[in-house]
Amino acid sequence: MRVIGGKFRSRVLAAQAGMDTRPTSDRLRETLFNVLTQGAVDRVDGGVFLDLYAGSGAVGIEALSRGAASVTFVEQGAAALRVVEKNLAGLGLDARSRREGIRIEKAAVLRFLRGGLERGGVGPFGVMFLDPPYDAAAEYAAVLELLGGDGRELLVEGALVVAEHRGKDDPGESFGALRRVRLLKQGDAALSFYEVSG
Repeated sequence: MRVIGGKFRSRVLAAQAGMDTRPTSDRLRETLFNVLTQGAVDRVDGGVFLDLYAGSGAVGIEALSRGAASVTFVEQGAAALRVVEKNLAGLGLDARSRREGIRIEKAAVLRFLRGGLERGGVGPFGVMFLDPPYDAAAEYAAVLELLGGDGRELLVEGALVVAEHRGKDDPGESFGALRRVRLLKQGDAALSFYEVSG
């Protein structure tokens, strides 16, 4: 796995051994960031990015490489978090430095989001990327329903919520105020892009 673009371009990233996490492929990450950075609005450079189910941290690190002002990595697996910290350290970044725009949260995603709504101090975010285990259909629905309801407070105006999923599976067209605006398929994987309607 490598960083695709930006100041850390071509730097190698570690991935967790075993089958507990499934890193987003280099090719799919490139597609994701092409969408986020091309056109009238670059949603990454200077933006606030949330990497949910972070795994190796490759997606959030790609955002940092491309100029994100801050990236929050949310992951509950201790082994995966060690890989995130190792990858950041390998790039000369302090994994615990808010000054460098980095925040790491060891938490279940729904607990993190609900805690942010109840206690504040979280977001708002311009891009949220979620990549739960492909078989965890309930996770997709619960997170997207939360963000389409009260969780809208965690999103800036015009924010994008992007879900990676199996190409043959469909997480759905809408969740409360969230509406899918784009669906991209690549091999066995797909990306669904959601915006808050209205």
